[in-house]
Formats: sequence, C-alpha cells, structure tokens
Amino acid sequence: MLDGLLVGLTTSISPSMLLAMFVGTVIGVFIGMLPGLTSTMGVALLIPATFSFPPGVGLSLLGGIYLASTFSGAISAILLNIPGTPSAVATCWDGYALTQKGKGGYAIGLAVFGSCIGGIFSTIVLLLMAPLLANLALLLGAQEYFLLAVFGVTVIASLSEGDLLKSLIVGVLGLILSMVGMHPMTGEMRLTFDIPTLYDGLPLVIILIGLYSIPEVINLLDERNRKNQKLDSTFNASVWGMLRGTLAHKMNLIRSSVIGTIIGIIPGAGSSIASFIAYDFAKRTSSAPELFGKGAEDGVIASETANNAVTGGSLVPLLTLGVPGNAVTAVLMGGLIIHGLAPGPALFEQTPEVAYGFIFSLFWSNLAFVPVGLLVAKYCSRVIFLPKEILAASILALAIIGSYAMRAQVEDILLMLFMGAVGYLFSLLKVSRAPLVLGLVLGGMAESGLSRAMLLTHHDPVALLSSFVTRPISLVLILLCVLSLYYGIKPIKKA
Repeated sequence: MLDGLLVGLTTSISPSMLLAMFVGTVIGVFIGMLPGLTSTMGVALLIPATFSFPPGVGLSLLGGIYLASTFSGAISAILLNIPGTPSAVATCWDGYALTQKGKGGYAIGLAVFGSCIGGIFSTIVLLLMAPLLANLALLLGAQEYFLLAVFGVTVIASLSEGDLLKSLIVGVLGLILSMVGMHPMTGEMRLTFDIPTLYDGLPLVIILIGLYSIPEVINLLDERNRKNQKLDSTFNASVWGMLRGTLAHKMNLIRSSVIGTIIGIIPGAGSSIASFIAYDFAKRTSSAPELFGKGAEDGVIASETANNAVTGGSLVPLLTLGVPGNAVTAVLMGGLIIHGLAPGPALFEQTPEVAYGFIFSLFWSNLAFVPVGLLVAKYCSRVIFLPKEILAASILALAIIGSYAMRAQVEDILLMLFMGAVGYLFSLLKVSRAPLVLGLVLGGMAESGLSRAMLLTHHDPVALLSSFVTRPISLVLILLCVLSLYYGIKPIKKA
C-alpha cells in the first residue's frame, strides 16, 4: 500500500494532473452556483471531454467538478436564499440570514473553509480506511436503510420553527410527493394521472428551484422600493479571519465531517441527508439553539462541512467494491469503465497510479476551491446591488432555463412554477419549506427499504417486526430515532 501511495502522490502532482484538477474545480464552482445545474449533470456533461485524456487526468478533471460543485451550491444559497444544489438547502436557513445582517461574505467564508475541512477529512478516510469501511457498509440491509430514512425524518422536529404540527403535515406531504411515479419493487404507477412526465417521479432539483427561487422573485418585486442591503463589506475581512472564525467551531467541524463521511459511504444516502442530519445535531448540541435559522454560524458550518464530507465517503464503495454511493459516483463509474478501468479491489492492485493519484487529486481540489470559491463569490456578491427588477428577472430566467435543462421538457417549467406558487403560499402562512424537501429526499429510501424488508419476510408482519429488533444495527438506529424524537420535541414542549 505504501508503494501505491507514493506512486499516487507523485502522479497527482504532475503538471497535467494539477491543471486538470484546477480546470475541473473552476468549472465545478460555476456549475454548482447555478440553480438547476447539479454535480451529476456537470460530471456527465464533461465525461466526453476526457476521452482523449489519460485515465488519471480525466478522473482528476471530473473529481474537481464533483467537489467544487458540491460546495458552490452554497454561494447562491447564502446570497439569494436559492440553493444551487439540493445539498445546500440547509445552508439557506442561516446563510441568507447572515446576508441580511450584512455578513454574506463572512458566511461564504465559513462555507468555503467548512467544505474544505470536511472534504479533506473524507479524502483521508478514503485513502486510509476504504476497504474496511466498504465492508461495513455491506452489513446494512433493507431494514437499516428504512430506519436510516426514519431517523432523517425525525429531524423535522428540529426544523419545525416552533410549530411541530404544521411541519409534520408538510413533511408528510413531502413523503406523499416522493411516491409519485413508479413503485420501486412492483413497477406500478402511482399518482401520475396518466401524465408521462410524472412516470419517473418528481425531479427534486426542479422542485427545489420552484420552492426557493419563485418566492424570492416575488419578494424582490415587493421590496423594489426598499434600500439594497450591504453585503460585500465583510469581504474586506482577511482570509485568515474567515479561517479563524471557522476553526472556532472545532467540535462542529469534527462531528459534521464524521456524519458526512459515514452517510457518504452508505450507497444511496447522499449529501442532502448528511447536511440535514449534521444541521440537526449542531442545533441540538448548541448552547444557543434559538439562534439557528436566524444567522447561526454553526448552522452554515454544519451543513457545508457535512455535504462536502460526503464526496470522499461516496467514493469508498465505488473504488473498493464497484458500487456507486450516489448519482454522481454512478456517472463517475461510467467514466472509469469508458477509460478501461474496472472499479473494485483490482483497481488499486493493477493501476495504483490511477487509483491513488485520483484520491490525491481530490485532496488538492479541496484546497484549490478555497481561493477559487472566495474569488468567484466576491464578484458574484455584487449581484445584490443590481436593481431589484433586474435581479428578479435574472433569477426567474435562470429558474426557467435550469428547469428546462434537466430533461428538456416544457412540463418541467410548469411544475417549477407550480411549486413556486406552493413555496410562496408557505411563506405567507409562515410554514417552513424544509420538511417538504426532507420528505421528498427521504421518501424514496424509506419506501424502497420497507418494500424490500417486506419482500424478504414474505409480507409476514410478525417476521417483519422481528427482523427489525433482532439485527444489532437496526436496534441502534431505532434507539437513535427515539432519542432524536425525544430531544427534538422536548424544547418545543418547554416553549
């Protein structure tokens, strides 16, 4: 292994690898900050461009796109309250609140350094512990996946903003919407109303664009006569000051990095779930939980550290077992195969310079997006000083283009506008949109896990319940669910 590490390190610092990594990082920053363009789409679009490259160089480019686009969704989330990627939803809550206080630049600094630390942590774990962790991930069965989704749903108690009943109703609505389309086991169509566009379910990205961008457009037009808020004054602060502010939250950084890495290793979980869970833990362990949602630095750090820690974790099952951890790594798997590489243990044995070189390039990419991200965000922050009408029109245009770009269907634009109306209605009723997103994200995993568990127990209720309480990991997850609900509801009862 030591020889492979040395070969990989030497390969990763070659000029061609470093150039590819840097170009991928720059492209990824711009992809992630535009609503509608996801990490998966960015990697998929650039795979053909790597055909003529050596395998290591091509993977370095794609890895840079993956990491940088995962982080840069925070830029639009913080500046405009519009998440550039699904994993940046939790970043909106405190990031935009900091922007409204004139600390948007500082919030982006927290996001950049939190993402960097989370990414480096997960890359080190990938480098040193990948085979062991991949084998542990294989111990998770259908029951554990279902309970993991249930554990995620318990986060709703923390997102309730004081009105648990409303949040639960919205969360259930999200779970129902996640059932639209084909049943994961039987193939039966549900809630599609014979509309072909709905056969594949409701696209999460399009719903996010509608929920978060359209209400902002309407609010901007309502505020067109108000004075613009000052934002970029905090960019006058030194980079060292931003780093020092991030490192002041050491326990949050460590906890969120661990959460993100673990969630990333579990195939199918994803960065959205990691950011929600890390945010929930940060709020519950904070000495001032009442500040969350109002500009808490810990909220931004938890969300961004966790979602970028997922990147290294998601590559653990891909590189060691040939099992993609999420949609992006599934596309990366295609890139490996196109270059004649077989993901799995043989990758490290037969081509260590490619496998370890790729992992080291992720380390450099995590460092590279710090200056790139801060520089891009500094100039993008000037968008706040545009006239409100122009800013609103620009956001609406980007929302329409992003929605259409997903599947090139006009119906997706209509869906986005409809969800925008729903989002604006929620804002009028002072109902949080977060539980709806959480239900959508977790619904598929919960349904798939429960369906497989029922199939394995031949639809016998007694056997099904027994399978949940006789598996050690399931018992641990059940205990976590109970504790999560208890500590989530307790502050609401006190209030």
